[in-house]
Amino acid sequence: MADLKAFAEQLVNLTVKEVNELADILKDEYGIEPAAGGAVMVAGPAGDAAAAVEEKTTFDVILKAAGGSKLQVVKLVKDLAGLGLKDAKDLVDSAPKAVKEGVAKDEAEALKKQLEEAGAEVELA
Repeated sequence: MADLKAFAEQLVNLTVKEVNELADILKDEYGIEPAAGGAVMVAGPAGDAAAAVEEKTTFDVILKAAGGSKLQVVKLVKDLAGLGLKDAKDLVDSAPKAVKEGVAKDEAEALKKQLEEAGAEVELA
């Protein structure tokens, strides 16, 4: 097998144009495609790594556990997610589960605060 360290060095030093050509070759000749929504990132020197990271703009509100006040959490999930009572109960019972996906940071934090005030354990992803 080829020297992996040298191979990794070659990959890291590819230009954007070369990365696109590599992606085309992998797709056309080997049938390998990136996952939906995936992106190829080529990192420069370590100092530029922080600049290359983009701030996340959408969040998923994940219910980790209902906590002690399950009934209150079910009612709140029903209202926040626009679900029927049975669907809200099923969502809470199957935690960890996303209550809302792809929401703005402010909305996600507000939902998290409301759910935590009702006694639920919540995380943003």
